[in-house]
Amino acid sequence: MNKLILHIPHSSTNIPFKDGFIIGDELINSEILKLTDWYTDDLFDSENSIKVVADFSRIFCDVERFENDEQEIMAQFGMGAIYTKTEDGKIMRVISDNLRNRILQDYYRIHHKKLFYSVENQLDEFACALIIDCHSFSDIPFLRDLNQNDNRPDICIGSDDFHTPKKLIDLTYEFFKYFNLTVALNNPYSGIIVPIEYYGQNKNVQSIMIEINRKLYLKDGTNKKSKNYKEIKLLIKNYFNEVNFFSSLNNDIQI
Repeated sequence: MNKLILHIPHSSTNIPFKDGFIIGDELINSEILKLTDWYTDDLFDSENSIKVVADFSRIFCDVERFENDEQEIMAQFGMGAIYTKTEDGKIMRVISDNLRNRILQDYYRIHHKKLFYSVENQLDEFACALIIDCHSFSDIPFLRDLNQNDNRPDICIGSDDFHTPKKLIDLTYEFFKYFNLTVALNNPYSGIIVPIEYYGQNKNVQSIMIEINRKLYLKDGTNKKSKNYKEIKLLIKNYFNEVNFFSSLNNDIQI
């Protein structure tokens, strides 16, 4: 049986080095508190999986953004692959060309190579690969969020017309709805992740994004686990079991 590839980009709080930062630790830690997908490296777990986890904070380098700022819509807010502004728009970091190249080469590209090789190995062995992009999100929109609607669901599904099978979207939607959770497709966040080498090229590389509203597993306004944490973790594990079972029945998930 092929393994799920769990891509977990935003769980770390690690800042490898602080070259370029012009703000103090207090403000850096405030940004980390707001923007980290807390505990997603633990919350999203499956025995039949390969985890690709970024071991550095998105404040330092965001591997979910396009490397080229001209392609990245969030770069206009100073929140491209390398953040230069805080979430509320304050200057956070000054990036020289040399520093940018160092971060991209030593962190961003290495992470994406890990994702690529995970996908390549699954394709070589099983002729298909399924990526689940694992996130959490705030129940209150961030100032820089493109979607400012404050009526946010419990679960957000991100999809792509080319890489996300409709059957997988339907399975995901119905699974979480069964547990009386509100579910939305591409709202408030959209899209998936696929290595650029396969993006729009190979339908056997399939991908879906799952975003969990933090109110489901954190105490309000904090990064502390709530009493529901274990319940939500088990729910996600059962979802992965459903996806694995469905995938094995269908050999692969056809669009």
